[in-house]
Amino acid sequence: MGMQWLLVCHGLITLLVVISFLCGQWPIFQGTFVERIHYFLTFGAYDYFQRLVGAVFGSKGTNFILSIEYFCCDRPNPILQILYVAIIGGIYYMIANSCFSYMPGYYLSGAHRYISLMGVVVGILFFILTSFSDPGIVKAENVLQYLNAYPYDEVLYKEKECTTCKIPKPARSKHCSICNRCVARFDHHCGWMNNCIGERNNRYFLGFLLWHLLLCLYGSVAVALVLAGRLKELRVVYILTVYYGIENTFRDLAPHVVQWLLRSYNTQILLMIFLAIVSLLLAGFFGYHVNLCLTNTTTNETFKWQEHLTWQKKLNEARASAAALKASISDLRTEAKPPESKWRAFFRKSPLEDAVEAIAKQNTYNKGCFSNLGEVIFPFSSRPSFSQTKTKAG
Repeated sequence: MGMQWLLVCHGLITLLVVISFLCGQWPIFQGTFVERIHYFLTFGAYDYFQRLVGAVFGSKGTNFILSIEYFCCDRPNPILQILYVAIIGGIYYMIANSCFSYMPGYYLSGAHRYISLMGVVVGILFFILTSFSDPGIVKAENVLQYLNAYPYDEVLYKEKECTTCKIPKPARSKHCSICNRCVARFDHHCGWMNNCIGERNNRYFLGFLLWHLLLCLYGSVAVALVLAGRLKELRVVYILTVYYGIENTFRDLAPHVVQWLLRSYNTQILLMIFLAIVSLLLAGFFGYHVNLCLTNTTTNETFKWQEHLTWQKKLNEARASAAALKASISDLRTEAKPPESKWRAFFRKSPLEDAVEAIAKQNTYNKGCFSNLGEVIFPFSSRPSFSQTKTKAG
């Protein structure tokens, strides 16, 4: 009973948070649908949880959370990996314990017992591949190949040396302070994987997200079909209409059917809602990373572009202020110009939009959707031409 109430509270809180940011009620959740979900996954939920702990327990509670964050996320350790295995194992056990006894059923055959197990095994294989594969470590032996694979764009990346590794720093690489190594085409460090996501294992990370999205969708639909099958097998609608005299309409039957399901199959309903919410969050996270792949951008580069955009915006504002001052001085000497049409000013692009478009055009690594996707699926370091670069140079 305690586990059921825990699932109820978790599901309701998560649902309220998801509805709030999807509706854009909080200022931090502005932007596109994918941007809101990504912000929620990376910053929003944790930020509000930290504020809640601070409000309830004060600075001691906040410091305790920060110490846990440092231990789990800012240093190499397998805690989150163990937690992932515990979560996926626990959810699968609860589904098997509450749903497998109804298979085969009216809508699902007994084969889904084995299909679900295979789905979990494949998900764990993707997890192992992402966690223990080489993310694209830059060493003295392969730095020349990476220097040739990713030319400097002279905007975000310029020729320099890694102060820690003491080797030339290829474009799009970053020295991970947690793993203490340079990683080619660095995206981010994933605490769940206890590994960096970079040039060589980004494809496995995308596969992990996609597979778990499909797995959660499959689980929520399968549980829903189990419940629908029980309604058919027990002839609940027939009993309600014939023996209890309820009108055979959706409006009249729905409250009684829901009440019966909540009384008899509350664990299954909570699992279905939980998997559906996780599917929504995974869909946003996966969509965000697919968009990065299609534009040949990384999470690390997204922050770099934002910094560059802020700098460019300030520079444009300074130039605009100087031009306005110069124009005001000249207006004192000449007749004032007629005011600009309000409609023309309304439809004119803002300087920020112009800067965004300009920066998008400056991304020299964007070579088209298919080429960008091919670079992720077949990274440069896995191609024969990559290993031949050193031979030619020698």
